[in-house]
Amino acid sequence: MAQRLLLRRFLASIICKEPSQSRWAPRASRALQTPQRSPNNLTVTPSQARSIYTTRVCTTTFNIQDGPDFQDRVVNSETPVVVDFHAQWCGPCKILGPRLEKVVAKQHGKVVMAKVDIDDHTDLAIEYEVSAVPTVLAIKNGDVVDKFVGIKDEDQLEAFLKKLIG
Repeated sequence: MAQRLLLRRFLASIICKEPSQSRWAPRASRALQTPQRSPNNLTVTPSQARSIYTTRVCTTTFNIQDGPDFQDRVVNSETPVVVDFHAQWCGPCKILGPRLEKVVAKQHGKVVMAKVDIDDHTDLAIEYEVSAVPTVLAIKNGDVVDKFVGIKDEDQLEAFLKKLIG
């Protein structure tokens, strides 16, 4: 599991270094070029390569795996982080989670979102004084700069993020 996590981080760091101009980035491969033959069928010349379109692998939302993962990806992050403390059994969490992900995605990498399941990571919930879910923390340079508990609409979430970004 740790190897998978390291591999995922490594691949995300490589892929996210140079974001493409658009959502879809063409990738051409020499192996996918269609050969063209001359009329006497003796020579083969490569033609224009076919393009393969892929989505960016880098995402603005991720699940926390353990304490060191939280330390590495949230506390030590240079990018402001919104931390969503939630639970599988929590109805309001199921409403807020997707709403918050949508608003974070609109920020185009200016802020990222970490999701922490309080049942799996009770130590983090206790450390950050989470007494109810959903609880959302805004963390910048390793410090909690803002917090709210409960559901918010998209306008309130956007205002919350703008305040965090500055």
